[in-house]
Amino acid sequence: MSQSPNTRNTNLAAIAGTLLATLLSCLAPQALAQEAPPPQEKGPAPKDAMLHALAVQYPNPYRAMEAAEVKAVLDRVLGYLEASTPAEVIDKRTGASLARLDKADPDAVLKPGDFRLTSYEWGVTYAGMLAAGAATGDTRYTDYTVRRHRLLSDLTRVYYPAVKADPVNAQAPIKSFLNPHALDDAGALCMSFLKAKQAGTKVDYGQMVDICGTFVTQKEYRLKDGTLARGGPDGKGGVKMRPLPDTLWLDDMFMGVPTIALLGKDTGNAKYHDDAVRQVLQFSQRMFNPKLGIYMHGYVEGMQDHPELHWARANGWAIMAMVEVLEVLPTTHKGYPAVVRQLRAHARGLASFQDKDGLWHQLIDRPDSYLETSASAIYTYAIARAVNRGYLDKEMYGPMANLAWNAVATKVNAKGEVEGTCVGTGMAFDPAFYYYRPVSVRAAHGYGPVLLAGAEIIEMNRKYKFGVNDSGFMYQGQR
Repeated sequence: MSQSPNTRNTNLAAIAGTLLATLLSCLAPQALAQEAPPPQEKGPAPKDAMLHALAVQYPNPYRAMEAAEVKAVLDRVLGYLEASTPAEVIDKRTGASLARLDKADPDAVLKPGDFRLTSYEWGVTYAGMLAAGAATGDTRYTDYTVRRHRLLSDLTRVYYPAVKADPVNAQAPIKSFLNPHALDDAGALCMSFLKAKQAGTKVDYGQMVDICGTFVTQKEYRLKDGTLARGGPDGKGGVKMRPLPDTLWLDDMFMGVPTIALLGKDTGNAKYHDDAVRQVLQFSQRMFNPKLGIYMHGYVEGMQDHPELHWARANGWAIMAMVEVLEVLPTTHKGYPAVVRQLRAHARGLASFQDKDGLWHQLIDRPDSYLETSASAIYTYAIARAVNRGYLDKEMYGPMANLAWNAVATKVNAKGEVEGTCVGTGMAFDPAFYYYRPVSVRAAHGYGPVLLAGAEIIEMNRKYKFGVNDSGFMYQGQR
């Protein structure tokens, strides 16, 4: 039965309306509200009508970087580190490469490069390379870590028996790892080994994890309540002054706690998860300032007052420790909600101190101290990871993480070096110490955090859309 022209037109209009409604429903609501509503008044517009839309000269990009842009930054870092950190053993007398090591050779050393392959900073770098490989799909990042892990595994197999038998006199290219004296020697490296192992990397990690995991969980000094500490017995009847007996360094939340948590996943033994949670909460009870939302750097057990100096990188180690613990801590663990609450409290505090251009200051709450790159990169990573895992609101913290990344990216120079990173730093009781710490492109602390930050920003911006809405940069919905 034929339809009248009016009926056909009505049906076509209805179909068109339905298609339009469907199309609009597929678009994020924010994508349809990118400008301020038009003025309701009629007639010529006054001179101030569009001032809100004037172009702003932001010093760093005020937008979300595309994945390819982020990767270009990471590629520069990779290129520099690949060239400047050789994975090779040489004869220290002749400089000749030793392709095979079948037995311990006292003259064998790692070929010198810009950075040490067994420092705690390089444990973070190995983890950063793994994360960058996963985020970008570029196996060159993963291979960087695998090659060096394999070299360390081979050296451990050859040299550990002699070092274990005679820790004082035995020679080894990686002796600080084979005979650790502090969490710095073992914790971050162990974290990278466990991350790689749990990702299925084909390296023999057994001996290495046993050495560093045993040190972190059984040999490092602790306070009476089990909190990891420095300034314990020196083995000669005295006490190590680091800098005083029974001293907590906030850094050690990261140097030890992620490894403890990862051992829980690796072994299936819940005691490690219990210990990791206890460490986070006991460090926080002593060192977290709930009014400011940030941590002091050092604490000395038994003192009435403690130096309230809020060093940026130490705060980075703390928030990074929490996101790493939550990555492997079962959600059913009784301590899981407490760690999430502490992470959120810290993120709120950090958000309140972010500089206008995206970075954070060397002493977080003192804006006349310099802007520091490594801490800012760690915050970028930890906050973006927390957004991706749902610990933090994407609407609040996604723009903050993007702003931070865009600032961090400007600190990677054309050669791939990371600028503006504070050198290694102990704890002190006065502000001058922190204000005047030097910065250097040879400060290894910046490289791993930049890789981690870029990788997590790629993941976050792949998952969520961020863009400008009425001049402000903000969350715009799921991808």
